[in-house]
Amino acid sequence: MNNVGGSSSTQEQLSEAVRKGTRVAAIGVVASAFLATTKIAAGVIGNSFALVADGVESVLDIFSGLLVWGGLRVSAVPQSERFPYGLGKAEPLASLVVSTVLLLAAAGIALGAAQEIRSPQEVPQSFTLIVLVGVLIAKELMFRLLSARARDIGSQSLNSDAWHHRSDALTSLAAFVGITVALTAGEGFESADDWAALVACIVITFNGVRLFRASLREVLDVTAPKEVRDRIREITESVPGVDGVDLLRVRQSGLALWVDIHVEVEGEMPVRAGHHIAHLVKDALLHSDLRILDALVHVEPHSLEPQPGPGPDSEPDPERRPGLEEHSGGR
Repeated sequence: MNNVGGSSSTQEQLSEAVRKGTRVAAIGVVASAFLATTKIAAGVIGNSFALVADGVESVLDIFSGLLVWGGLRVSAVPQSERFPYGLGKAEPLASLVVSTVLLLAAAGIALGAAQEIRSPQEVPQSFTLIVLVGVLIAKELMFRLLSARARDIGSQSLNSDAWHHRSDALTSLAAFVGITVALTAGEGFESADDWAALVACIVITFNGVRLFRASLREVLDVTAPKEVRDRIREITESVPGVDGVDLLRVRQSGLALWVDIHVEVEGEMPVRAGHHIAHLVKDALLHSDLRILDALVHVEPHSLEPQPGPGPDSEPDPERRPGLEEHSGGR
């Protein structure tokens, strides 16, 4: 059995991914700080609660961005005696907090909008529309930048932060529509931007729940996507001496993967030769482009004869521990 620590190649890939992720997260924090100040000031001066609420959410974006930045950096800390599996879970945990903040923001905006609808209204100032157009463009650009980088490095927390910016863009769009209605329709439509904020909250809540579930699945060690598992099988079966893969388990820890794999080799092969093949499999996996932090490789004898199924008279296989059946799909 082969269970030595990860390779320098994987650590280099992980460090590069963290560098890319923290860079765009920092850009998002700076952009959110500027936009929050602009929106709150314009909303107060221009009498638009929807714009003020949008600005408050941008303040939360600052907190979320800093959390994502810190989570990415912590997740790349190498394994230690105290944390033998590293701190990769910091990344999906940061994503859980960000998605929770997103849900709380939606609830707060909905509550404020409902209170504004019940109170006397003044028509928002027309200049707030210009502010909203600029905010909408900036937030959509931030969403696209962070979303693309999240896909590039495989970061759930960065993806959550990207959708936080998209939620800002949605509330800005709703506020633009609402203020336009209030300005053009005149008396009786003063609260249109507040109703627009309520509609935006529905979309924000939907995305918040979706991101929370994705983050929670990663924290609970959901199996890796099928394409990743197929790629691992392909790499393993290309190693000379490997006759097949008997069992494969893959889980994600932050931006990296941990692999448990049982490979089949020729049944009469000496132990030393089987151990050598296990090292070859591990080296091939750790030096692949999948950012595999560590791989535990177990060698199984390959048999061409069909094995009898379990029955009342069958003897248990001493080499097989219970509960190690292969999973071909999600857990």
